Order: sequence, then structure tokens, then C-alpha cells
Amino acid sequence: MKTKSNNRVVYWHIPNMLMLMIILCLSGCKDDNESPDSAPFDPSKSVVISDFTPKTGGIGQRLVIYGENFGNDPKIIDLKIGGKPATIIGVKNNGLYCLVPPQAYSGTIEMTIGEGEKTVYAKSETDFSYQKKMVVSTLCGYRNERDDQGWKDGSFATVAGFQKDCFMKFDPKLPHLLYCAFDGNEIRLLNFKDSVVTTPITRSMGQWDRFRSVDFTRDGEKMIIANDYAGNGTNSLSVSILTRNPSTGLFESPQQLAAYKQCNGAVIHPVNGEMYFNSYEKGQFFRYDMENYYNGRPFTVKDYEELFKIQDNEWEFNIQIHPSGDYAYIVVVNKHYILRTDYNKVEKRFNQPYLVCGLARNAGYVDGVGGVVRLSTPYQGIFVKNPEYAGKSDQYDFYFTDRGNHCVRILTPEGSVTTFAGRGTSGNSNSYGYVDGDLRLEARFDNPTGIAYNESENAFYVCDKVNRRIRKIGLEQ
Repeated sequence: MKTKSNNRVVYWHIPNMLMLMIILCLSGCKDDNESPDSAPFDPSKSVVISDFTPKTGGIGQRLVIYGENFGNDPKIIDLKIGGKPATIIGVKNNGLYCLVPPQAYSGTIEMTIGEGEKTVYAKSETDFSYQKKMVVSTLCGYRNERDDQGWKDGSFATVAGFQKDCFMKFDPKLPHLLYCAFDGNEIRLLNFKDSVVTTPITRSMGQWDRFRSVDFTRDGEKMIIANDYAGNGTNSLSVSILTRNPSTGLFESPQQLAAYKQCNGAVIHPVNGEMYFNSYEKGQFFRYDMENYYNGRPFTVKDYEELFKIQDNEWEFNIQIHPSGDYAYIVVVNKHYILRTDYNKVEKRFNQPYLVCGLARNAGYVDGVGGVVRLSTPYQGIFVKNPEYAGKSDQYDFYFTDRGNHCVRILTPEGSVTTFAGRGTSGNSNSYGYVDGDLRLEARFDNPTGIAYNESENAFYVCDKVNRRIRKIGLEQ
């Protein structure tokens, strides 16, 4: 796959007007006797598949098959593509309109027409070239009718829970481990080697109240946890640091790193290593010089500085820094917009931010550019390299969960926002739900929050909060 944005549903090969004409032609005539094209199937004659168009495509591709003696009754036709049953939309004696099924890898086109002993078989001389597409599937978790399945560690087949807002991050040194920090619960660990879920970090370990984010230092040896708590005022534990156990590879021995109330996110600069965190209180954006922690100089949990405020009171946001370190996005969760702050390399700090997309206090759903865009509770985002941007100064798109809109969206370096997955357009009028399948045509989420990306397998993992599941977006298997 060249770029994730290319997996949006686009009906190429056949223009829309031509496709509409084909549908009308295959829908049947008023009088079957008016045209030999509308004649019924004749079991005494052969069935011939002479051609089809387009020659290549993936799941859900509209396909027209041409030939002879198809009849006019789709109920007596058994059509398989790549050995998988295909959905027939319309048929006439010399043409058939269908949808390519999932996993039709071999591409063979086979047709059996008739009933009982009066059936005729046909096969195309050439095969359809099946291309795998990005689809949404379910990795683990479930929700029963009573929604009382609780929280259960265990194998991917049996694990339950995932019912809280979540922030996800892969371990940079052990990339088969995915940490999921659940707001108000624990930090759970998905182990992709063993296909199991465990709970290595509990709130009692560090006297935490609400986990809001996880990150790692540049060397990968320490974990940073943001804690949302206001009980001790400005002395509340906001950021903790944990050390990797060399024998187990897990993180333990939490220490308080910074204190200020109501922290929604903490992140390490990927190049220079300083830490940035926030406060919900007045929308403060803080800088913490990690050199004070590493070089043995005396430091205190108040050893940080406020760089700016993004608005006024009660602005909930997290900070996502570009891999180059040149800028960061500030995802303002409860006010429905995203800011950008550029990095001053000389002073090693971020500058006053400016709007990238959305509009403060204006929730909605609109794709577009800049202030035209409408978001509804954007939650977490990640930078993903786009091969089509080779040679450009910025080669990364920003994928983020839009919780209130039940989807995953893409923000390009130019500030354009499109919908990547979710809000399926077929079979249901709701924009939310639980449906696997084609990214836009079928897939539905219900309040997705956490998102992580595994570059080696070109796959996204999404915490689907209300569906109580971890979903996967990747090439169909």
C-alpha cells in the first residue's frame, strides 16, 4: 500500500455515470420478450463468461461480467470470485453486476446457474487480479448483552474490558508490547508475541488517580506517565517516571517527576529530550528540563516553567510531537480543535500555538481545511510516514481518533482533514456501531479513543471504548 489515504473508498476504473447506466441496464425490462438480452436462463445451452471489467480491484469493487445465457434471475446464480461468494446486484442474459467479496485472492470467476439437476457451470479464461485493501477488524475484547463482562486479563480470545478512555503507545525497545493507559483504571499491556493481555501497572503502585498518557524517554529505558488529579492543588502528582527492569523488560519503581494539578498529557521531545506537560486548570503548557533529572544536579518536582496558556480555564489537551521535533500538535479534547506549536531549536522550547483545524467550542463533523473543519472530541493522534511525500520537507500525516464522530481522521501537513475509517455508509443510518470491514463503506466504531501504529506491519490499533474492544486497521488477512 503506498499511502493510507489511498485506501479511502474510490470507485475508479468505471466512471459513476457509466456505472449508473450499467445498473439501469441490468435491472430488467418491463417485458422480458422485448429483448433477447432479458431472456431467461436456458439449461440446454452453455453459459459463457466472455469478459469482465475492471480487471483488478479489492473488497467491495464493483465488477461487471459479460457473457451469454446468464438469464434474468439472480436467485438461481451461484457466483464465486476467488472461491468466495459474491453479491449479485443485477443480471441480464448477457451481463451481470456484482461486488467483489473479501479474500478473493486467487481471482477465479466461476458461475453455476440453474436449479436441481438443470445447472450449468462456467469459468472465465482469465482471473480477476485481487488487491488486498486496508480493512477494520477486531483484535480482542467483547461486550455481552448486559455489558457486565468486567475486566479480564488473558488471551486475545478471552480478554474483556477496554471500557474507558484510553491512551496507547508501543514500547520503543520491545515493539511487540503495546501499553494502554485507561483513564480511571489501570495500564494494560498487549503482548503480540504471546497474544495475551496483562496488567503490569496499577494505580496503587504510584498513588495515581487517573492515567492520561504514557511516553518513553529517548533511550527507551524510562516510562513517563501523566496523572490527572487535583486533590492536593498545585502540589498534586502530575508526572511520574518509571525505570525499565532489565530482566523482565517491564517498568517499575515510579518516582514523582513533576507536580501540578489536573495533567492531561506528558510527552518527551524526540530529539532534545526535554519533557512537556499540561494542566487542565488554565490550559497551561509546561516545559521540564530533563537534564536536571539525568545529570545528578539537585532537582525538585517544581523544576519546570510555564511557556504559555492555550485558552482560559478547563482546556483538556494532550501534546503530540512530530518525529523531527520541529513542531507539535496540541489536541484539545473537550473544545474540539487542534493547534500547532513550532519548535525553537535555539532556545529548545515550543512557541505560542496557532489553529490548524476545527473551531473552539464548535463540535461537528466536516472534512476540509483549517477553520472549516469540524471535530467532536478528538482524543489521541499519531504521526505516520507517507511514502507519497518523499522529497517533501514534511513526510508525515497525522492520524487521530475523533471520539464524538466515531471515526479515525487524517490531518495532512497542509492542514487538510479527511476521514480515514469509520462512519460506514452502507446498511445503517447511524454513524456509530460495531461493524468490521471496508474502511469507509462498512466499518463503524463507537467512541474510539486510543490509537497506535505499528510501522513494521503497516497497521493501526484503536481502542473502541463503547464497543469494549481493541480494533485493528490493516491489510486484510
